[in-house]
Amino acid sequence: MRICVAGAAGAFGMKHLDALSKIEGVEVTSVVGRTEDSIAKFAAERGIGHATTDLNESLARDDVDAVILSTPTQMHAEQSLACMRAGKHVMCEIPMSDNIEDARALVAAQKDSGVVGMVGHVRRFNPSHQYVHNKIKAGEFNIQQMDVQTYFFRRTNTNAMGNPRSWTDHLLWHHACHTVDLFIYQTGEAPSEVFGIQGPKHPDLGIAMDMTIGMKSPKGAICTLSLSFNNNGPLGTFFRYIGDTNTYIARYDDLVDGYEKPIDLSDVAISNNGIELIDREFIDAIREGREPNSSFAQGLPAMEVLHKIEEMMTV
Repeated sequence: MRICVAGAAGAFGMKHLDALSKIEGVEVTSVVGRTEDSIAKFAAERGIGHATTDLNESLARDDVDAVILSTPTQMHAEQSLACMRAGKHVMCEIPMSDNIEDARALVAAQKDSGVVGMVGHVRRFNPSHQYVHNKIKAGEFNIQQMDVQTYFFRRTNTNAMGNPRSWTDHLLWHHACHTVDLFIYQTGEAPSEVFGIQGPKHPDLGIAMDMTIGMKSPKGAICTLSLSFNNNGPLGTFFRYIGDTNTYIARYDDLVDGYEKPIDLSDVAISNNGIELIDREFIDAIREGREPNSSFAQGLPAMEVLHKIEEMMTV
């Protein structure tokens, strides 16, 4: 399996490269970056044969079977469409788009092309959330409430490594997308009620820096989500599952109970790294000719919810 990684030198691009190196029978044959000199140097350091600033150049190559997009949000839909039109399988980091029209177009394009089209909803794959999902499937746990906090201190336009970004992040279409999809995935149904409110927009970035979102499933489970770029403290997303038989707190690939007692996740999956697990699912789906968990089609309901919330917040 020969892979192109676009946005390879970014924070998540490098995580995907590290993950792919652990998967048997996979070779990264091409990388795409912002500037010629930097991506050429990056490829040489990593021993990757081809580097370019033009994704279309990589798509034209015979030694590229599939593409992982770890590029700015605003490029996701256009680049995913280009990959599928070129007959390449594609896994795009979330969000699959920053508007509902493009999200629907991606689902249609995947159906027409027949290639694997997948969106990187890594929370579905983190061992912590897989553990809870397995409990739900076994009938041993039912969600009464998910209480989620997504907090960053990002008052300047920088990425996870503290470097300047060429694009602007978004609490709704990027960070809320994780939790909205996870709530749908864990409850098995799209929410029947949603609301969203946002705080003042940043004078320079032009985005809301604080946001609150609420959801309720048809069967009665609720989710409360608080998001902020103003939080001066530990960054990341922290999930509290309150259920009928237990309480779980998930922090990325780690899980504890309501009393902070660690839960052993060693038998949940082949790896304890969510990025590796999502890349493995992408590769396996291609090899097996099947729809992956977190396909574009499966990710569409979350995009529909985000669209509804955006409409509420712009009224």
